[in-house]
Amino acid sequence: MVKVALIGLGSMGQNHYRVLKALTGFEITALCDIQQTKDYDEPFYTDLDEMLENAQFDAAIIVVPTFLHKEVAIKCLNKGKHLFIEKPVASTVEEAKDILEVARKNDARVCVGYIERFNPVVEQLKNEIASSEIYSIGITRVGPFPPRIADVGILTDLSVHDIDLIRYITGKEIINTSIYKSQKIHNHHEDNAILSFELEDEVVASITTNWLTPFRKRTIEVATKDAYFEANLMEQDLTEFSEYQKNNSYVIRKCMVKKEEPLVREHKAFRKFVKTGERHGLSTIEDSIITLEVSSAK
Repeated sequence: MVKVALIGLGSMGQNHYRVLKALTGFEITALCDIQQTKDYDEPFYTDLDEMLENAQFDAAIIVVPTFLHKEVAIKCLNKGKHLFIEKPVASTVEEAKDILEVARKNDARVCVGYIERFNPVVEQLKNEIASSEIYSIGITRVGPFPPRIADVGILTDLSVHDIDLIRYITGKEIINTSIYKSQKIHNHHEDNAILSFELEDEVVASITTNWLTPFRKRTIEVATKDAYFEANLMEQDLTEFSEYQKNNSYVIRKCMVKKEEPLVREHKAFRKFVKTGERHGLSTIEDSIITLEVSSAK
């Protein structure tokens, strides 16, 4: 049994709470937010320091706004707690490196919540292309503006998912980056961006992302030496197109994907990580630092 404290009960925090309550192997021993807006079965704290002094837990799930990640994470780490930090690990590369230093000093097990790694269609896509030469990868992540976002722009909120996915799916590092962004309808942050990358072994990649589209779309397209794949992250569907013929025909194969909620799979991996140290796909602080460096490239 892993005893956890959940810090941050906003929109995403509520999702974590629902999943943790339903999963075996977890016991929620404390909840924390600046105010309590509903009744819970577990002890609720509105002061983090008070919770750290009084609650008994092995690991903390940090789901507060990004600008608070460093402060909350370091306080928990200095109390000897393992951490699950929602992406990105911090607001800046410098803050992320500060968290990494304290985590190493305390020998803590820390992961960053890049949930799309645990989308079953991503796992199946990785399996399908594991032995193939990858030519290119393109990701589209668009939709209307989510009201829950107040402190970051689209590069920090959305593109970090896909920068991480490009490295995770291909297993290759990003060498060169070009980012084109604009601010169309929002006051403080960019809401529209196209990112282009050169990876190791001459793999090329791109991300199209915005908060301007009236519907949500989450897709990945991968071209390999052997086939072309289209993955729908929302529907968890994966299609392979292969064996192109001179008469413009080709073979279409629907790949088998065992559908499951990504957050459930992610927390199962986190539970094992806390107990054994085995990551099983969980992102590291170092992974998130690379993602922050790429997303802030000029």
